[in-house]
Amino acid sequence: MATISDYGKSEEWIIKTTLKERYGEDVPFQYADAEIRLAPADKELSNCPVVYWEKEGCNFVIFKTGDRRYRCQFFYRGYQQYGTGVHEYDDLSECMVSLLQTQADHDAKERGEI
Repeated sequence: MATISDYGKSEEWIIKTTLKERYGEDVPFQYADAEIRLAPADKELSNCPVVYWEKEGCNFVIFKTGDRRYRCQFFYRGYQQYGTGVHEYDDLSECMVSLLQTQADHDAKERGEI
């Protein structure tokens, strides 16, 4: 099993900048690790670095699944998990913007605005 490197300084800058641009303020985030299957056929779980933040009652997670490879989701409760429809991104900025836009669209739909 290959080791996946932690988030680097440039990735951290992308995260901070994108969140500040979206919310107009600094949003605290945390690093963690998660065990996931990198491929559906994998029998073993792989340890992946994760960045996590919470904003306005919603939780966001981005899994780093390899060098320039990211997966993302947002959730409100364990049974309310959502993704962007893209399995994996090769650009962190695109991953974050898609995740934030998908969540904003979801909230607008829930409020009946769309």
